[in-house]
Amino acid sequence: MKRSVRIFWRLFLLGLGAFILLIALANFGIFGKMPSLKDLENPSILQASEVYAADGTLMGKYYTERGNRSNVKYRDISRHVIDALVATEDERFYDHSGIDFKSTLRAVFTFGKQGGGSTITQQLAKALLDQGSKNIAERGIEKLKEWIIAVKLERNFTKEEIITLYLNAVPFGNNIYGIRNASRSFFQKEPDRLNVEEAALLVGMLKGNSIYNPIRNPKAALDRRNVVISQMAVNGKISEAEATKLKAKPIKLNYRKLDENTGYAPYFREVLKDEIKDVLKDVKKPDGGSYDIYEDGLKIYTTINPRMQEYAEESVASHMPTLQKALVSQGRVKNGAVWKEHENIIEAAMKQSDRWKNLADDGLSDKEIKASFSKKVSMKVFAWNSNREKDTVMTPLDSIKYHRQMMQTAFMVMDPITGEVKAWVGGISFKTYKYDHVNLKTKRQVGSTIKPLLYTQAVEELGYTAETEVQDVQQNFGAGRLVPATSRTCSGGTMTFANALAYSKNCASAYIMKQIGPENFANFLARLNVPTKVDPHPSIALGSCDLSLYEMLWGYSIFAGRGFSTKPYIISRIEDRNGNVIKRLDYSANRKEAVSEIAAYQMSRIMQGTVDKGTAAGLRGRLGAAEMGGKTGTTNSNADFWFIGYTPQLMAGAWVGCDDRFITLESSAFYGGSVARPIWENFFKKVYADKTLGIEKDAKFIKPENLENEINSADIMESIDDSDPGAQGEDQGVGTEQDYNNMNEYIGPESKPVIDEDNIKPVKKDTIKSPLIKNEESKPIGSATDDPPKKKGLLKRIFGKKNKE
Repeated sequence: MKRSVRIFWRLFLLGLGAFILLIALANFGIFGKMPSLKDLENPSILQASEVYAADGTLMGKYYTERGNRSNVKYRDISRHVIDALVATEDERFYDHSGIDFKSTLRAVFTFGKQGGGSTITQQLAKALLDQGSKNIAERGIEKLKEWIIAVKLERNFTKEEIITLYLNAVPFGNNIYGIRNASRSFFQKEPDRLNVEEAALLVGMLKGNSIYNPIRNPKAALDRRNVVISQMAVNGKISEAEATKLKAKPIKLNYRKLDENTGYAPYFREVLKDEIKDVLKDVKKPDGGSYDIYEDGLKIYTTINPRMQEYAEESVASHMPTLQKALVSQGRVKNGAVWKEHENIIEAAMKQSDRWKNLADDGLSDKEIKASFSKKVSMKVFAWNSNREKDTVMTPLDSIKYHRQMMQTAFMVMDPITGEVKAWVGGISFKTYKYDHVNLKTKRQVGSTIKPLLYTQAVEELGYTAETEVQDVQQNFGAGRLVPATSRTCSGGTMTFANALAYSKNCASAYIMKQIGPENFANFLARLNVPTKVDPHPSIALGSCDLSLYEMLWGYSIFAGRGFSTKPYIISRIEDRNGNVIKRLDYSANRKEAVSEIAAYQMSRIMQGTVDKGTAAGLRGRLGAAEMGGKTGTTNSNADFWFIGYTPQLMAGAWVGCDDRFITLESSAFYGGSVARPIWENFFKKVYADKTLGIEKDAKFIKPENLENEINSADIMESIDDSDPGAQGEDQGVGTEQDYNNMNEYIGPESKPVIDEDNIKPVKKDTIKSPLIKNEESKPIGSATDDPPKKKGLLKRIFGKKNKE
């Protein structure tokens, strides 16, 4: 054998050995860690967690920059997407075993001018390994690793599974990952609904999601789309005539990108984050790690009813603009005098602003920065219109005052039996004001809404009835503690127990507190499971304590809940990315008996006096409800306005006020019945009109079986005067439909569907059978879906043996 031939074979064998050695070294992680079972379980592609309403409506997502993806099954991907992908990216996809050597050699010898050599499987491996170095040497090593994973993928997955994994992983630009999110964002439809030209556009973006982005570069995107259509014709997926016709069409988008402000109930979803973390704190992943709501692709099923959520937001938007007009028309607000004694608050707000921090980073002194706050600039500010913002020119200093002078609100709806939260409105605009006013941590002075709880204790422990006579006289609790502080609101005589509550009489309530005792009442509130510890001061009879709307509804649940205190809850179950239930919530654990069923029933009947004759007079009649209870509340200096009411099937509470308590509605015409009650009333009007919700006007509270003496609503109403007896109290007035509710412009709800309702594939609804509602078809919360068992993790299948069929 010639020497030159021997040298050739030696070099060839040496090169082949070196190549095999490189592959072996790469496989064993010498050139960087190769994915292990723990790293790539199920699979390791970051995936957004999705939040669903009770009826399966997608409410929104939690994700990081690379985790904004939502997986879809092969059967739910349009055939046009599959055809476009294979025709454009990997024509021999169904023939090779992970590596297309013909395409690889072509790419090498043409330096990539006639296309790359990576198969779809290799591109999937690249995504799984999160690779893409710009360094040629490093990229060469990465290619070896991709080949290894590609071969293992092909050995352990079907072609359909590989395509599905790939389309769930690839980026489409604009922080959009996966075919489902791309389809939803660019066309507002599910991926199985994509037509040929839409599929071609999305597949075309895979070559360069920035260059061929139809939002940024529509001409380049159109050209690339047409290349994909041509490839589909070449590969026989469509005819030449059809391709010609499709290429003549313009790009039609319906683009709306999902962010934290879009979707249903944005305030609720923000609060939900902490609830999820708390629920899952003791739940571990199969590898022993903790779940991450931003990356682990969880599916969180909540109790929110989308229709009720929209009605709640509409009710807020229909009433708050008029209240805002009333506030800013007041002299002290109009001329800025309201800020004269509170300049320290403005100073603190300036220093906490992004503008101050950015200017400080630029090296400006405090004096220079402060001066800049008095110079007019163009900006967007909150406004009561359909966009909830407007363009204007004002100084940053004035914008701080402007935004802090906005009246805020909180509105929450729940099932009083099960505790399911049906709607949650935490403020007037999540886009501008992130602070939630419903949740447990946001506490405001509750005013007269505390009184029904005090009166319940009197019924439970002292045997009071609607007709029991109580004194409407200022009370002395010793050590100079007079409640109320002035006797001006006291009639000096007596009245019935029902009358005192209907007209929210402070002096009569102080008398009842004297009979019960502050310490005893504070303990009673704890017995109702109200989380906040209330100090035993005599003035808590009038609502001097601070509690959250969430806690108040929790306490009020005893009335329609037949004596059970029911914690409001918001999650029904949580699934992992494969559909396995990792946490199921049981509402029965949230219900604890707090008072007798008889006392709860008596109070539900007595509280009808408020909505028939008292401080929310006529409310029940206007809504046409058979039975209902409620209570208004107004605090010192009109800083807080409340209304909480309930029917046998549904309970809701509304709060209105400014974040700065010194900014108030000053007129005596403003009280809980005129400020907060209209939101509640408007909501129930919509709910009663929507028959699909199953909330009936003729529903009645169930009478306890062991009730000895029949309680007649007519008799209770007879014990309540037709007009306020004696002097005016803190919650006086008659609420009418027209009270401060004459806004003509329709603003609409803040919640926006993530995608069109027609294109949502609903998830089975979670329901709870209410013990008060007869003949109700239901199934337990968190019951299993009809989906088949999920497959094992990705790498267990990649590195395991291939199944023989």
